Amino acid sequence: MRNHADVTWCCDFVQTHDVLFRPVFAFFIVHLGSRRVIPVATTRSSTRQWAAQQLRNATMNGEPPKFFIRDRDDKFGAVFDRVARGPGMRVIKTAVRAPNMNAVMERFLRSVPTEVLDRVLVFDERRLERVLREYGKFFNGARPHQGLGQRIPGGLPAQTFGGNVIALPVLGGLHHDYRRAA
Repeated sequence: MRNHADVTWCCDFVQTHDVLFRPVFAFFIVHLGSRRVIPVATTRSSTRQWAAQQLRNATMNGEPPKFFIRDRDDKFGAVFDRVARGPGMRVIKTAVRAPNMNAVMERFLRSVPTEVLDRVLVFDERRLERVLREYGKFFNGARPHQGLGQRIPGGLPAQTFGGNVIALPVLGGLHHDYRRAA
């Protein structure tokens, strides 16, 4: 996988509930090599057509990946695979009950509830999408990753030299982005 990480994306859904206990689904795509999260989308009912449209939206601004890893969830289906094959992607389906085949995505999906969803109230899907997009910006631009040698997905190494540090609140103070003071 390391040889192809720069040309591979992976995706999956996470399910949560709003304050009235109605299900809300969030769809994520992660670039395997850089661990960069591609913008998220949310919906109350995840259909195959909706998932396929999210893939179209994610690939319209740039060059699509060569490989696309997904699980065998019924939310994807043949429509999703046809959309992926259109720009030349090869869809790789993980084996049943084999989360290590999509370990980067599974690790990210573990972070979303523990770092965000367990700490905010979800009133509606638009609010959830705003919160998850802000978390995605934080994840891509400020959060160091062990798998990347403590670098952030944007490619910058974590700064270790001295000086004054300021904390910028993210998600209303739920997380902080620490930067060097000017």
